[in-house]
Amino acid sequence: MAAQPRRRAEGAPVGRRALLGVLGAGAAGLAAAPYLQSGWERFLAAASQVDSTGLTGLLPNPGGFRYYSVVGSVPHKDETNYRLTIGGLVDRPKTYSLGELRALPQTRVVHDVLCTDGWRVDDTPFTGVKLADLLDAAGVRSRGTAVRFTCFDGAYTESLTLEQARRSDVLVALNMQDKPITHEHGGPVRLYVAPMYFYKSAKWLSGIEVTDKVVPGFWEERGYAVDGWLDDADRHDAAA
Repeated sequence: MAAQPRRRAEGAPVGRRALLGVLGAGAAGLAAAPYLQSGWERFLAAASQVDSTGLTGLLPNPGGFRYYSVVGSVPHKDETNYRLTIGGLVDRPKTYSLGELRALPQTRVVHDVLCTDGWRVDDTPFTGVKLADLLDAAGVRSRGTAVRFTCFDGAYTESLTLEQARRSDVLVALNMQDKPITHEHGGPVRLYVAPMYFYKSAKWLSGIEVTDKVVPGFWEERGYAVDGWLDDADRHDAAA
């Protein structure tokens, strides 16, 4: 009887090679993911600096945050040239350098960040100086009932009532996600108003002015709510 042809035993080795290949590709993908994400974020950040239309804010970003500026270009500030001025209806106007702000007592607040565009980043830590502490140091006069914020992009403004500004979860923030705030995220110093939509947390903060009434900010002049409370926000901060 003629010998039967021997079966080629290739099934198992091929399966193992395919499996190892898939696992290798998956491992490589996991290893590369942080670099790819970082590169994409850098691209979005750079593009947003020359995009006055806001269209880059519509591009997907797995990191959650979107990059947007209301002007075409924003100057960079650092330890050598950053200044924050506090004035208006105060007894002791003050100008702080970045180093002076860092030397003050710091508070860490962890809260979800929500934008009116629909994106959110959960459990985001911000660290900085309580706005209430800066206002107390300046000495708010009796006629002061609100605070106006200006930014070194030359265009953006925001506002809070004095009661809102004195909340314990409202910061002049220096760190975000436990790292110094980058220029793209509004650094080196930005406002952080935890219980409100993120447009209230003005980027590139340069001025704090106590006023006798609320002055609508950039987006409020374009139809946004002056009180940008999150739906689940506690509007009575007992710790303030």
